[in-house]
Amino acid sequence: QVQLVESGGGSVQAGGSLRLSCAASGYTSSRYCMGWFRQAPGKEREVVALIDSTGRTLYDDSVKGRFTVSKDNTKTTLYLQMNSLKPQDTAMYYCATGEGAIRFSFPYWRPFCDWHYWGQGTQVTVSS
Repeated sequence: QVQLVESGGGSVQAGGSLRLSCAASGYTSSRYCMGWFRQAPGKEREVVALIDSTGRTLYDDSVKGRFTVSKDNTKTTLYLQMNSLKPQDTAMYYCATGEGAIRFSFPYWRPFCDWHYWGQGTQVTVSS
């Protein structure tokens, strides 16, 4: 049984930093995507940052240069380092995983991922 457990959320002031972690267990595929998504109240869930089994990454434009996604080599833990946080980053953050890869589909790199497994989320609140 695949389980994803997020941690590291909290409340910070604008300009601060947080590091989210997602502990994964039970997933055995060697070709996979892992990612961070977020959902603010009254808004749709959106992609934040993705990484695949080759280490290729994708970021939403709103977080480029501020957030960094990474994973340990055993693929058991996914991280999201969030710097220069803004009030608009306030949301519930979820990690997800599934089979797939980030591939080039002209003219962009795109995720071809099956987001089959999700964590319960961790809240991030940024105050101004």
